[in-house]
Amino acid sequence: MEEDGLPLRLDALTVTYGEHRAVDRLSLVVRPGEIYGLLGSNGAGKTSTIKSIVGLVRPTAGRVRVFGADAVTESLRVKERLGYVPETSLLYDALSPREFLEFVASVRRLDAGTATARTQNYVRAFRLEAEFEEPILTLSNGTRQKVLLIAALLHQPPLLVLDEPLNSLDPRSVRIMKELLVRYVAGGDRGILFSTHTMEVAEQLCHRVGILDRGVLRGEGTLASLREKLAGGDATLEEVFLRLTDESEGVRAAVDALESHG
Repeated sequence: MEEDGLPLRLDALTVTYGEHRAVDRLSLVVRPGEIYGLLGSNGAGKTSTIKSIVGLVRPTAGRVRVFGADAVTESLRVKERLGYVPETSLLYDALSPREFLEFVASVRRLDAGTATARTQNYVRAFRLEAEFEEPILTLSNGTRQKVLLIAALLHQPPLLVLDEPLNSLDPRSVRIMKELLVRYVAGGDRGILFSTHTMEVAEQLCHRVGILDRGVLRGEGTLASLREKLAGGDATLEEVFLRLTDESEGVRAAVDALESHG
């Protein structure tokens, strides 16, 4: 294995399901100290990309490397180095948050003292004390999302892979997560891949963004560079996104059609 210092590198990643190509020769890197935003509409290929990184989908072609380790041939080494929050909650409903996080800590081989201290800190921060011993099945979507986030962060992985991680969170918890993620990469050695279709969040958090459309990377860079390239420096990320995905005219046409039938 060759260590290359990059939290994540995708080289011509391709994912197909039968005749459908969900991801089409996608290449990108997440640099140390960076929050990289992967943006796209529903069905753009974001989740297929993420599942290839974390080992839930085998790439049809191309390579995924995490700090130089290949996601297919060195899958265990890759899994040790990342924390993952899926788009859809994956929890053991019969367990309580305490039991689930103890299970995660054991899988991650954390010593009991470290696991307990970190868990208690996160529980206090997210105000989970009242739900900590309740069955996960009985918890709200927002509370379940908090448990998923804690599980991903518990072993302090050098790469976080987050698929719509702020879904269902209350405003206080959203603010905590935003500030936590910024601090998480501030040391300059960790990286975050942050998948979202919420433009406002991407503008606030991400150092660079990649805009994915029907499996193809349509544009990539800092928000300032994308604005300058497409609109002379005067455009929101939403406007940049719609232009790169050729949806601007379609949005106007859809609104006009609704208005004419209203």
